Amino acid sequence: MEIQSNTSEAFADKVVWITGASSGIGEGMVKAFAACGAKVVCSSRNLDELNRVKDECVAAGAEDGNLMVLPLDVVDFDAMPQTLQAVLDKFSRVDVLINNAGLGARDNVLNISMDVYRRIMDVNLFGPIALSKQVLPVMMEQGAGRIVGVSSMAGKIGVPLRTAYCPAKHAVCGFFDALRSEMAHFGIKVTTIVPGVVRTNAVANALTGNGVPIGAENGVMEGGLSVDEAVEVIIDQLAEGTDEITVATEGETQMMKMKREDPVAVFRMLEVMAEQELYANK
Repeated sequence: MEIQSNTSEAFADKVVWITGASSGIGEGMVKAFAACGAKVVCSSRNLDELNRVKDECVAAGAEDGNLMVLPLDVVDFDAMPQTLQAVLDKFSRVDVLINNAGLGARDNVLNISMDVYRRIMDVNLFGPIALSKQVLPVMMEQGAGRIVGVSSMAGKIGVPLRTAYCPAKHAVCGFFDALRSEMAHFGIKVTTIVPGVVRTNAVANALTGNGVPIGAENGVMEGGLSVDEAVEVIIDQLAEGTDEITVATEGETQMMKMKREDPVAVFRMLEVMAEQELYANK
């Protein structure tokens, strides 16, 4: 991954808190910000993987004292005040909060339990809302800061087998767009990241309709960008202060453009896709 000098300068000594930091894009962002000289708070539920990510950053040249491993389940709202205080006790401030933790679901709407719908909303939407609400007063007192929400192409286009994931990610866009307008007066910036397909373990971790993960054997991620390619786009554009960052292949970008310009054509195309995915073998 190539980090531009102006990007490194933008984040040197900044306190960057990243959820979902133990794998995928979150892990990639931890390593990129650490390479810039940022003070990085790494949160997820998986303590062992967080420690691995930290150790790899230190081995690559980051200062041990600039990396904080801080386990957090983003649906444990009651734990958030104490978790935030731990960040402040160590680093005194939060300059950037990246709400990256997420959970997918892939199944026919008729097969998805209401418990799975609620779980997907809790992790992808209510967790980021709750943590942002904790951090915002700190940033308001600082007079500066950036809140980042991670949506998805599925937050722009409703695709088959994603009737749980798409509404959650659409709502992420809506929340952070509204938050941007409210926080501008206080000097707080808001960015939404919209990734397309990135080669991570996200599909393997996604839930089926009964709440069981798809698993590595069936959840192979094909095509799309590598994590390094995605993170390079994200960190450079965050340094530039971009409000909405699209991280996608050319084909995905064209699909989003088509959705804006000719949504009916996209609807018909997705109907064909659904038929192929759901009913071809029946």
